[in-house]
Amino acid sequence: MGQKIMRQVYNLVNDKLSTNQILFAGGFSAVPTTAVMAPMERIKCTLQVASAGGSGVVYKGPADAAMGIIRAGGITSLFKGTCATLLRDVPGSVAYFGAYEIIKQSLTNQSAGQGSISPLAIVTAGGLAGMANWAVAIPPDVLKSRLQTAPDGKYSGVRQVFVEMMRTEGAGALFRGMGPALLRAFPANAACFLGVELSLQFMNKLW
Repeated sequence: MGQKIMRQVYNLVNDKLSTNQILFAGGFSAVPTTAVMAPMERIKCTLQVASAGGSGVVYKGPADAAMGIIRAGGITSLFKGTCATLLRDVPGSVAYFGAYEIIKQSLTNQSAGQGSISPLAIVTAGGLAGMANWAVAIPPDVLKSRLQTAPDGKYSGVRQVFVEMMRTEGAGALFRGMGPALLRAFPANAACFLGVELSLQFMNKLW
């Protein structure tokens, strides 16, 4: 969607987007997905806390957790942490798609004049893009999770979560879990982009 909007704004058809346009398109793509992602993230975090025994409540699954959230705080409670999700996903998507395109273009330019990028280059670009995403997104993700799992009324918003965390735990708390996230990000996103690029190449040959 982000690329489509950029092409309409700049009246581009087949021309390649500039690096800045790709960065904007990547960031903007996170805006509509947040409407879907925020409730899912809220349910996921609630289930994780319940599974760890931190909330004293046991849920049978995502649907049961969603109903429990709605019963406790109304339908709007499902969207608790939406701004925090945007704070994570917009810069994260800028880093994600920007890093992928920049690294892919760099590797493609070195491919001895070939028009297509090699699978190894796709895997490299995709894996590093995933790591770039989480390197940027981990701090706001920590704030988002803390906000979404807190009892209703404890925090007025993500800003208060940040102030309280800095006061009681220090800046290091924002980067908890970064190591495992980066280790997971490389293979997961390498496989994702490899599948996307190979599928596009296959469909381009068919049509």
